This record gives sequence, C-alpha cells and structure tokens, in this order.
Amino acid sequence: MYWADEVAAAVEGPQVVNDSKTPSGTVHVGSLRGVVLHDAIRRAVAARGMEVHFRYGVEDLDPMDSQALLTPDAVERAMGMPLTNVPAPEGSPHPNYARHFAGLFLETFEGLGIRPELYWMSEQYRSGAMDPYIATALDRAATILDIYATVSTVRHPPDWLPVHVICEACGRIGTTHATQWDGREVSYECRPDLVTWATGCGNNGRVSPFRGQGKLVWNVEWAARWSLLGVTIEGCGKDLATRGGSRDRSDAISVHVFDRDPPINVPYEFLNIGGRKMATSKGLGAAAHQMAELLPPELMRFLFLRHKPRRALEFDPGGDTVPGLFDEFDRIAAATAGLPVRGELPPDPERIFRASLVDPEADPLVEGARFRPAFRHLALLIQVPGVDLPARMAAEKGAPLDEVERAILERRVAVARTWLEGFAPDRYRVEVRDALPAEAASLDHLQRQYLDALAGSAELERPSSGDAWQDLIFRTAKELGMPSGHAFSALYLAFLGRSNGPRAGWLLASMEDAFGLRRMREASTAGVADTATGGTATDVQEDDA
Repeated sequence: MYWADEVAAAVEGPQVVNDSKTPSGTVHVGSLRGVVLHDAIRRAVAARGMEVHFRYGVEDLDPMDSQALLTPDAVERAMGMPLTNVPAPEGSPHPNYARHFAGLFLETFEGLGIRPELYWMSEQYRSGAMDPYIATALDRAATILDIYATVSTVRHPPDWLPVHVICEACGRIGTTHATQWDGREVSYECRPDLVTWATGCGNNGRVSPFRGQGKLVWNVEWAARWSLLGVTIEGCGKDLATRGGSRDRSDAISVHVFDRDPPINVPYEFLNIGGRKMATSKGLGAAAHQMAELLPPELMRFLFLRHKPRRALEFDPGGDTVPGLFDEFDRIAAATAGLPVRGELPPDPERIFRASLVDPEADPLVEGARFRPAFRHLALLIQVPGVDLPARMAAEKGAPLDEVERAILERRVAVARTWLEGFAPDRYRVEVRDALPAEAASLDHLQRQYLDALAGSAELERPSSGDAWQDLIFRTAKELGMPSGHAFSALYLAFLGRSNGPRAGWLLASMEDAFGLRRMREASTAGVADTATGGTATDVQEDDA
C-alpha cells in the first residue's frame, strides 16, 4: 500500500492536516517536501470519503534570527525583531519581509495543485485567538519546565516563562526574557547577551503578552496551534523528530499542558544537494520558486512522492538529476498505462503517478498513455540546427500530437533550454561539426573499422530512436570485440571533435540519417593516425552508457 494511503487508513472521521514555515529568507526547494507530502496525505484521506482540511501557516511573528543570517537576505539592524515588523526588500510590493519571502514560496503552491487554507501566526496572535493558550502556558509554566528537563534534558532558570514579548523600546522579540506572570502581565528584560545573533537594548518593564505583544516559545506554540486548529495529522523533518527533540517536547506539552492528544506524526527525510542538507537554515541550494520555474509541476511532485518520506532525496540540478527525473517519471507513466518499460519498477507505480498529477481528478490511464518525448533526446535536438521539433515528435509518435502533448513538448523544450543554459554539465552541451573534426585524425584502426561497420548496420536496420541506436552501438562493438568506451570515443570524435559527450544513441537519433551515415563513413576512411588495434573501456565515460 502506498505510504499516504497507509496514513489515511489509520484515521477515522474529519481530519485537519497542518504544515507551516518560518519565512527567514529565501525558501529553498527542499522545503517543498513537507508541503507536497502533506498534500498527498490530504488527497489520500479525501479519497477515502472523509472530510479533510489542509492548513498551512506562516510563522511571521518569529524573530529574524540565526536562520536569516545564513541566507543572503538578513537585515542586520533588524536582528531579533518579528519578521512581520521588518521592512520588505526595496522594490517589493509586499508590506514586510515575512510577506515578501513567504509570498515567493506560496506562489509555487498553486502550480503544484496545492491549495491549503492559509493562516499567518501574527494574525492569530493579534486577533486574540492565541490568548487562551498563552494564559494556559503561563499558568502551567512549571509543568513545561519539567517537560523540557525530563523529555530532552533542556534546563531553564526557575523563573523562566515560555513566552517572548516585544520590547517596548527597541521592538525586538528574540532578545527578551520574561518572568513574574501575575495573570495579566509579565516582567521582561531585553538582554544584550540572551542570544548570539541579536543584541537586546537592556530595557526592562512589564507588559501584557496578549494581542500580539508576545508569542509562545517554539515548542509550546507548536502544541498550542494543534489545539487552536484541531490538527490531527502533521509530519515534520527528521531533525525535529529525533528522540527527545522538538517533536517529543511538543507532544508532551500537548498532552500535559493543553490536555490534548498530539497529531499523527509522519517524519520525513531531507532533500540533499551534493550530499548536503538543503534548507533555509543552511542557505544551500536553489530557491523553491526558481526550481518551480525550471521543473514542470508534475515533476516537482514526483521528485518528492516517488519514495517514502523517510528516504533521503538527492537533487542536484547541475548533475544528472533533472534528466534522470524525467526518465523515471516517463517510465512510471508508461507502466501506469500498461506499456512495456525497461528495468525494475518501484512498488505501487500507478499510485505514485496518480499522486504526482497536478489535477487529482485526472485519469491516470489517459495521462500515462500520452506521448512524452525523452528529455535527453530533446536536450540534444534543440542544439541541432534545422530540426522541426513538432514534426519530428509526431513522426516518433506515429501520429499528430494532441493539444496536451503539444503543451508537454513545449514545456519540456523550455526546461531543456533553461537547464542547458544554467545547470547542465558540459557533456550535455554539443555542437555537431559541419565538417569532419580535425580531432578525428586520432581515430585508430579499430575505431575506423567500427564506424564503417556501424554505418553499414544502420543502413540496413534503420534505427530511429535513441534506444534503437544505443542497442546497435553496443551490438556492433561486441561483434568486433571492442570495448564500449572505445566505441563511444570514436563516435564523439567523429561528430563532436572530443572524446566524451551525451548518450551516443540519442546523439545519432537527433541527426538526419543521411548526415550521420555519411559522417561515420567519412571518418572511417580519413587518414589513419596510428595502427593500434584496440583500446580500453576507460577511453570515455558516456553519459549513463
């Protein structure tokens, strides 16, 4: 059973799925994993006929803190101030910093088919909706102190209160230490040394913590929000789900302070780029809104939904991730439509494909059967002058493309161009020489023999696809007892003037047959540089050969 269906099968009655984000700065693509996973759960619950709401919160009363410092967006003079009170970057149409950076992130949701009920924590506090929970937490501060000490061995001073108030003098919330709750007000001190990332002004006084003048500390706020919204399902990243970590503390606070069972937890792993966690707090990776512009929405959903939540994901737009993602999506789509596919499929491929579709009402069988041009093939074709792409794709399909298929082609071409210009490794960038490259003079005797044999076989078999060419390339090399790397090197030297390149089969499939055959024969008969009779498999590393 698909993981989201397992979650849905474990619950009964109306459900509230929740997720949230602090807009500390530019939000990176890894943060979309939680959003997409929670939406998949919402869909799975709805599919079982249960009422379900997906709420998404923006924690905009949080201070500008160390997370913001690790992005390029921090405002030094505003460190410690509520994000909602920090001015937006110059030229922004948004009223404040939080709305600006949250807005960029939230704009990606619609394209992914995700439409949560949005709430802003600043509004929850200022409206008074959080006041009862602030009062309860302050009344039960001793219980919260005990939970911190016993659940995670975090110890605070005996006079500590689980609230930060906004300093009346400097406007900071991240530097205040609250004490002496009397049922109406707390005392506070804006300490210069409370945190390392902001300096308090030294002011002290008494103030009401209600109506947006204060906010609960993170773990207490999380638990209070579950009660406020009636949350029944909320996952979290593995860093929060460690034993004795934030989730354990908030679960205990929910039970012992707010008298409520905590939501079902669905822990999920990080998205890694280059083997490193990609997160706002580390300032790594591509911005979510930029990657949403690069990848089609169904590919973005597929990136996060093809594996179980507890599996770490690798994403590197500068490597082979993007073409590999398209290849795997196309295999899953074909399998859903009952078409033959190569290689082993993951469990529940049809369910993965359905979850990846932007429209939850779309028919997976119809969508899976649509013609999808191979991304690597397109990335080559758009670099070859004079190719009529719509006509070429219609010929490969064997019928005219329908309106949806034309839209798929246009989007993939746009992605391929953007990827080639800004992300792709050099081996994907090709320039097929009009004339035989001078570098072809380095071809040895066996490589020339191979090119002549490949041209002869191709003239008989007429391979038309990248797969067919790739198969013929390997078979011809095997017949001559030639290492495949040496064969690929021969092809790249003959067409590109270098010893490496993209998948050779797709390179040949991108050309007019007459040109390809003529070039191979020309290279096979040009002056021989040496008389070596072999090579090694390490002559070239073809892309995913």
